[in-house]
Amino acid sequence: MHRTLLCIHGFPHDGSFWRGQEEALAGAATVMAPDLRGFGHDRAPLPTAMSMEAYATDLHDLLDAAGRERVVLCGLSMGGYVALSFIDQWPERVEGLILCNTRATADGPEGRTAREQTARDAEDKGAAVIARAMAPKLLSERTRMIHPEICSRMERMMAEQRPEAIAAAARGMAERPDRSELLPRIEVPTLIITGSDDALMPLETSEALHRAIPGSRMMVIQGAGHLSPVEAPALFNEAVELFLDELEDLHRPMR
Repeated sequence: MHRTLLCIHGFPHDGSFWRGQEEALAGAATVMAPDLRGFGHDRAPLPTAMSMEAYATDLHDLLDAAGRERVVLCGLSMGGYVALSFIDQWPERVEGLILCNTRATADGPEGRTAREQTARDAEDKGAAVIARAMAPKLLSERTRMIHPEICSRMERMMAEQRPEAIAAAARGMAERPDRSELLPRIEVPTLIITGSDDALMPLETSEALHRAIPGSRMMVIQGAGHLSPVEAPALFNEAVELFLDELEDLHRPMR
């Protein structure tokens, strides 16, 4: 059985973020890496705030259109928020879950204020300003020193996004609910991946997911920051491929 791996990008990126996974994991799964609404090549109309539930509904509709009944969800950061919304609404459509550099808790008052400021900066000053401010925070010091080309690629990707998509996503993240109560109810195999040097999602946020999701497994990539799939692609892809292989074994009929 050839699985479908649905990769959900973070903020403010697009589906091309997963290019390395699409190439490396093509033999293990059908990899889908769509642009969330408003990002990349998507030109759909946007509300003022784009909720995680709305992104999840878009993905649900995409899977229906593609005839994909069940998928392995892989969400990074904001993509993890969307993945949790998806599995909360349609658990029967999910056969495996990969949560990367993300968390289940909601923003506090300071976080919501910062999201609104990001939204206004995007609308008033443009995407390039957001990209310049965010790029250094997303990557570890090691990545910035050894692989400056990754920093350049990420900043360029963010700078190319529509300001209204950035603003809508920022406001949607500010409004997202706390999904901590969902975690103990997740029944599918779950892999949690994070970077040891993630300044935006400290290690304890991933540890909290790991403790709360029954039977979950956690991998910490040493030296990686918030964008583990692009900072350490070989290690990341190896972990995901192993996870997909184990899912295959679980569903292989007994002889």
